[in-house]
Amino acid sequence: MKPFTPDFPVLRPMVAVASDRIERHGHPSHAATHGYLRAVAKAAQAMPLVLPALGDALDADTLIASIDGILLTGSPSNVDPARYGAPKPHAPMLLDRDRDAAILPLLPRLIDAGVPVLGICRGFQELNVVFGGTLNPAVHELPGALDHREGDHGRPIERWYDDSHALHIVPGTRLATLAGGTHALVNSLHHQGIERLGQGLRVEARAPDGLVEAFSIEAAPQFTLAVQWHPEMRIDDSPFAHAIFAAFGEACRTRQQQRLGATATA
Repeated sequence: MKPFTPDFPVLRPMVAVASDRIERHGHPSHAATHGYLRAVAKAAQAMPLVLPALGDALDADTLIASIDGILLTGSPSNVDPARYGAPKPHAPMLLDRDRDAAILPLLPRLIDAGVPVLGICRGFQELNVVFGGTLNPAVHELPGALDHREGDHGRPIERWYDDSHALHIVPGTRLATLAGGTHALVNSLHHQGIERLGQGLRVEARAPDGLVEAFSIEAAPQFTLAVQWHPEMRIDDSPFAHAIFAAFGEACRTRQQQRLGATATA
């Protein structure tokens, strides 16, 4: 039987976009911020599909057979410290245990199956925890550390995503290729950060204070990249941000060809 070859770009790759569990008018709901969905559709040229935070109701086998990539979004919420063996914090911390229960068990299966992964902010932290890493709840309190938080909340939202610090990119990495060099400016908006890097993760970039700002998965042959900043908000005016999503989209198209080809010849 002749292998099925889809006609691109009419048939776009399908990208699952992690959502948060929220309340909307008193109803439990699932939400993903517009910027992530727009970046997948416009810069990655893929079809975004919001993945609900439904815990073990999500079936890894169905996802592996159906999606071509997963985007782990940022969020105001944090990974529950219990997930990486840390004590409950003294200060109030917004958690989303439904998202933890949905995303964290899925990721090893999806990665092992070759699904491309792009993690941003909370998604960056989720991947670190999945690989056995830990998080610091307040990196701005560390001696000599930069304040990576978003700053004055009274500013217009678009100003939150202005570049805030330099990035030192490891030569020879995927990120160096996308940036066209070893230095870039990024929009850093986070109060948590990596304390201990997970096993099998390769540092791709650091902030000037030494904090890990990007990594990939060493043993994964597919596209895997996690960043602590927010490229989804700068796809229109930052070639670097656009390149990250474009490369992710290209990896998803490759995965789509493999997935549909295998389905057609089965």
